[in-house]
Amino acid sequence: MDSLKIKDIRLLPLIGHTPDGGWDQKFNDPDRNLHTLVEVVTDGGVTGIGSIYTSTTLVQGSLALVKSFLIGAEALDPAATSETLHQQTFWQGRGGAVTHMVSGIDIALWDILGKVTKQPIWRLLGGKHRDHIKPYGSMLMTEPDRMGAPLKKGMARGFRAFKIGWGPFGRRDDKTDEAIVKAARKAVGDDVELMVDAGGSDAYWPHGYKWAIRTAHMLNDYGVTWFEEALRPDDIDGFVKLTEHAPLPITSCEVLTRRQSFIEWIERRAVDYIQPDVTKVGGLTEEHRIAQYADDHSILFVPHGWNTAIGLAADLHLVAAAGNARWVEYITPAPYVEDLFDKPLVMDKQGMLPIPTAPGLGFKWNHDGIAKHTGGMKLTKSVL
Repeated sequence: MDSLKIKDIRLLPLIGHTPDGGWDQKFNDPDRNLHTLVEVVTDGGVTGIGSIYTSTTLVQGSLALVKSFLIGAEALDPAATSETLHQQTFWQGRGGAVTHMVSGIDIALWDILGKVTKQPIWRLLGGKHRDHIKPYGSMLMTEPDRMGAPLKKGMARGFRAFKIGWGPFGRRDDKTDEAIVKAARKAVGDDVELMVDAGGSDAYWPHGYKWAIRTAHMLNDYGVTWFEEALRPDDIDGFVKLTEHAPLPITSCEVLTRRQSFIEWIERRAVDYIQPDVTKVGGLTEEHRIAQYADDHSILFVPHGWNTAIGLAADLHLVAAAGNARWVEYITPAPYVEDLFDKPLVMDKQGMLPIPTAPGLGFKWNHDGIAKHTGGMKLTKSVL
């Protein structure tokens, strides 16, 4: 197949759920949401699916800006088609919601290309470096006496690594912070990896370098694998200093969009591990390039994945194609992940997930689950 044109773009808003204790529940209003699925429909009957970490209201406005560049565009050239959208929106909102929208389109186009070529996306990105990857169960913190139960449930599902974050951490006092981490370490034992996310991108984050470095030393005492978002997301100078002096690896960058925004963070070594989000940063095209540039500077690549099953699927292809990846984020429990896969993902005894090998994103989707969370909407039937 030499050519396949984009015929239509469909948006499927995911409504009704946010992680417990996470986003303001006002986002569960039927007119608001946090995640949007996007479907690209071609004139040859092949469809692809993507995921966008942005409210549908913003996606609709962003899509209206570029729809004339999409309809009739080549569906088999994801990188070129996505770059056209980036180039044509410099003056209309470079980054932010516009780039988030392009992210979902880009993922869907790679899905289409994989289906047509009968190849998994990781092969189209250059080939896989691994057959399995360790997922870390990503969950919100709670009070110390309640931290153990969700972690033990995650271990029963097969997780051998966890990231805990937000909640009371950094929002009350140092004593509470340590009590939470101590309880989590006791629950999972010494052989399970434990990561901590302070959530410095939260509104009005109050802490700076001195709190971060003091807390980093406390976390290191409990064998924490990395310390994430200890500072506000724009405090690059603070991150440079923290990364240089902290006794454990420092991570950040989930809110940045487009590869150009990551250049200074990588070249200044502001983090040890870099965390772009495929549903925000510009899609698979952008994130793969960021991962390669980070690898050139000896920085590990850890995709941010607080999103959907489609986002997790895209991340599995990215970590397969990256030489500098060790983990993939797996938010749990999460209806927008578990309910959208046709079959549950299963980890092996070592807590590893297999890399998908089927064409495109490599998964079948639960049509009933998608209908459940979109108010009854259905995916368009694809010929491949």
